[in-house]
Formats: sequence, structure tokens, C-alpha cells
Amino acid sequence: MSGMRSLSGVSDLRPQFAAKHAGSFFQIEVWMPSEIKAISPTLDRLMRLIEGSHCVSGDEPAVELALEEALNNAVVHGNRMDGHKLVQVLCRCELGKGVSLVVKDHGQGFDPNAVPNPLSPENLGADGGTEVHMRKAPTRQPRTECEPPTK
Repeated sequence: MSGMRSLSGVSDLRPQFAAKHAGSFFQIEVWMPSEIKAISPTLDRLMRLIEGSHCVSGDEPAVELALEEALNNAVVHGNRMDGHKLVQVLCRCELGKGVSLVVKDHGQGFDPNAVPNPLSPENLGADGGTEVHMRKAPTRQPRTECEPPTK
């Protein structure tokens, strides 16, 4: 996770994208600086790609919310808003299989077995880690039964 520096040493807020597309899937890798104002443009661009892929049709708002939270956590908690550190996002959409997302930061990480109940109110704000893996399978359409012909 290197690169993305301007000549002045200040981070460039434009995320860098590297994509691969073949048939019914695409895979993209994105790097963004650890700055709050970089989250929205990165999220918007990724969501346009995910929506266009139709790999999770109808479930895009849930994917967007999860991705926004993961990006925010990576910037704020993982990289501590250090604009010289990058957040990396790996996204793979495949028709019929859904979307897989990995968000990586430079955080210290933690042992998940040593974490007390993460749903307890006192633990909701505690996080750590260097990457989070998320997957959203496509929603299966409910099967509709054919009505018998009327006389």
C-alpha cells in the first residue's frame, strides 16, 4: 500500500483504482488516503460499479452501509486519520455469486478471542484490526407459484 502522494507531500484525495474485468465478474483494487473527506468519493465510485454489475441487485443499500462503516473505521481507528497512511479496498463482484469486499488499514490488530462481547454497550466503540472481510450473496428471488387458469 504505497504511492498516492502529491509532489508537495500532501496526500492526493483522489482514490487510485486498478481493475480487472472478465465476462460475468470484475475485480477492483482501490487505495485512498486516511482522511474523512476521501471516504465519500471512494464509496460513491465503488457503489456505482457494484450497482452496475447487478451482482447484488436490490441489496446495494446494505452493501453501501457496511462499506461506509468499514472505510470509516479504517480511517479513524486503524490509521488514526494519518493522511500518509493508505486504506486499501479489494472488491470482487460476480454475477450469481454476489460481492466480496476487503478493507485493509495499518492498525495494530487484535486477537478476536480476547475481545469481550462486542455487542455489549461498553464495547461497541472498541475496534482494531488490519483488515475486514465482507461478503454479500445475491438475494434469491422468492419462488412464485403459478395460479391455476380461471374458467
